[in-house]
Amino acid sequence: MYIKEIKDMITLMNDNGLTELEVEKDGMRIKLKKSSGGSFEKAIEFVPQYAAPQSPQEAKGAKEAQMAKNTVDIKAPMVGTFYRSPSPEAAPYVNVGDTIGIGQVLCIIEAMKLMNEIKSEVRGKILEILVDNAEPVEFGQVIFVIEPIK
Repeated sequence: MYIKEIKDMITLMNDNGLTELEVEKDGMRIKLKKSSGGSFEKAIEFVPQYAAPQSPQEAKGAKEAQMAKNTVDIKAPMVGTFYRSPSPEAAPYVNVGDTIGIGQVLCIIEAMKLMNEIKSEVRGKILEILVDNAEPVEFGQVIFVIEPIK
């Protein structure tokens, strides 16, 4: 998704009096939301998407591998700077050993001056945090390893 496309979405929202817009494209979901005063509460919220394997054989192999290791990798949905907390003085969103729920904020990735909350799509326990605070991350880089809880 390109900045021009996001700007076009903002223009569409303003021109039509919309307060919320959610679009999914290329495995990326972008949600734009305005407050009642007209300003954006959260400019962009990126939610990691998990790509499904292409063939049935790949799907079976991936599922067996995932079940064997019994973990879920949370990957960076974009290039940016990884932050464990909302500000330098604040406590981290999560720590190793924490139990997390679906939709819980795990970290922030700053991309082009926008702070993007990364939320969990699984319920589980944080086993590893693979990136240090304020370090750059690449698209698809594993940042958390989670043990799912059913």
